[in-house]
Amino acid sequence: MMENDRAIARREFLKNSVLASSGVFVGSRLLTDGTAAVHNETPASDTVALRLRVNGQNYGLRVDPRTSLLDLLREKLDLPGTKKGCNHGQCGACTILVDGRRINSCLALAVIYDGSEITTIEGLAKGDELHPLQSAFVRHEGFQCGYCTPGQICSAIAMLNEVEQGTVSHVTEDVRQKRVALTDTEIRERMSGNICRCGAYPGIVAAIREVSGQPAGTGA
Repeated sequence: MMENDRAIARREFLKNSVLASSGVFVGSRLLTDGTAAVHNETPASDTVALRLRVNGQNYGLRVDPRTSLLDLLREKLDLPGTKKGCNHGQCGACTILVDGRRINSCLALAVIYDGSEITTIEGLAKGDELHPLQSAFVRHEGFQCGYCTPGQICSAIAMLNEVEQGTVSHVTEDVRQKRVALTDTEIRERMSGNICRCGAYPGIVAAIREVSGQPAGTGA
């Protein structure tokens, strides 16, 4: 090898080493098992087909695969009741029900839930008749500014279903019981993923307790 060729090879090696150490360089041979590298991956900006049933209504649309379920609901389906709080899955303001289970919609890619049944705060009432938890939140003043309330209510609905199914929590005293004793501690633990910055927790707990039908401190 000529001296000039060795110098070029050395510079190329050093350049690739620096790029690789910073996470920028990916050699084509790392992408394959010895065959030609594949360069026809679908760009992330392309849209994909998506089918959802939201609040009893069927939707068929195309979305950017990077779209969160939260942004799809608010910006594509005009359902602003689900709130964007921290957008990091830490406050619970964006909680919705997917196939009966509660999730943080800000962390959920919409395309993952193709074909799912979704319920948001807008889908809980039946005409002018509020959902029992909605009415209870009003009676017990389980809100102040109201920003977290949609997520609180959706989370509470799923939480009560979990209790009915016998799902225990970290604070359940007797996991052998057929039905969990829904104490205030249980409610607070199970709702700990939903933050109320106004501090309306006493009203929230009272509303959930009323709808649960369990008096304080009993597991009947």
